[in-house]
Amino acid sequence: MKIYTSVIFVSLVATLLACGSGKSQKEQGSVVVMHSAETQRLLSALKNISSQGVMFGHHDDTNYGIGWEGEKGRSDVKSVCGDYPAVASFDLGGIELKDSMNLDKVPFSKIKKEILNQYLRGGLVTLSWHLRNPKTGGNAWDVSDATVVKSILPGGTAYPKFVGWLDGVATFMNSLKTKAGTKIPVLFRPWHEHTGSWFWWGAELCTPADYKMLWRITVDSLRAKGVDNVLYAYSTGTEPQDTAQYLERYPGDDLIDVIGFDNYQFKRENFLAAMQRELSIIDSIGRTHHKVIALTETGYEGIPDPEWWTKTLWPSIDKYPIAYLLVWRNAREKPTHFFAPYPGQVSASDFVKFYQIPKTLFAKDVNLYK
Repeated sequence: MKIYTSVIFVSLVATLLACGSGKSQKEQGSVVVMHSAETQRLLSALKNISSQGVMFGHHDDTNYGIGWEGEKGRSDVKSVCGDYPAVASFDLGGIELKDSMNLDKVPFSKIKKEILNQYLRGGLVTLSWHLRNPKTGGNAWDVSDATVVKSILPGGTAYPKFVGWLDGVATFMNSLKTKAGTKIPVLFRPWHEHTGSWFWWGAELCTPADYKMLWRITVDSLRAKGVDNVLYAYSTGTEPQDTAQYLERYPGDDLIDVIGFDNYQFKRENFLAAMQRELSIIDSIGRTHHKVIALTETGYEGIPDPEWWTKTLWPSIDKYPIAYLLVWRNAREKPTHFFAPYPGQVSASDFVKFYQIPKTLFAKDVNLYK
């Protein structure tokens, strides 16, 4: 427990020492939350963006796509509609092991370049973290041991290892800078889809109290390392049936900036029902807790419906003030595993119609840092 206490202490001391240094601070209970001025500007922009529309995002959009990889400036989305997504998403899985590439074989050096490119376009960067299982050595989906979360909390056998992993994340976040030295703000979304149990941090594998502690250790550790360019997103699956269930594992307003959920289409009727239920839940919570709301992951694998964008996705979200929606990746190693269209794909022409809706926002429509 001494190590964890010192982390909190260092975090608070670092925050207090930042007074007068141009950093934004706000009191929330007994905790001081610190963001750089640029990060606070991003948060303010996200709170206001829904008055203009909803930003479209795509995971690994500029890293690879169907039939290509690593080509400078290329994007399946841009190839279809002529514009980049307003939201670029990347994954940090593998950084905890000090690997040179993430779990999808993208070099972290390339991810850093694309984060800078997205920032210069004025768009949002969001980062997920499909980290390894610190107890078994398996991947994020290794749920063979139900004590993993407990093992990385203070006093647990894997706690020192986990603290080291967080140090690696902090180093990466602090390295995200422009040539002029401005730290690039990003939205960090760890521990997602925790209301299911397919990740080792899932609902059946840890208690609500342990899950909340996991979040607090994560954020306090990063803050203690001087990470002031990160906003934090809490995102469930579609399991919550009401606000009480959604908030059961919510770690606290002092830690979280954005709330959302992940919802993929398998059966259309189930997708639409879950969309309306979860959007209603986060809309209500967002208003009462003063949080940005978002559809943090969505999509229809292979997009076999030629009018999915305008006849299914858009009608399901257009009445809610979400800041952004994010579809998952177009895997170059799995030709049928894609969630955004590419030239010639059956839904490509409908996606252009989706792009032309005034309230759908792409890179040319936003500048979150002005």
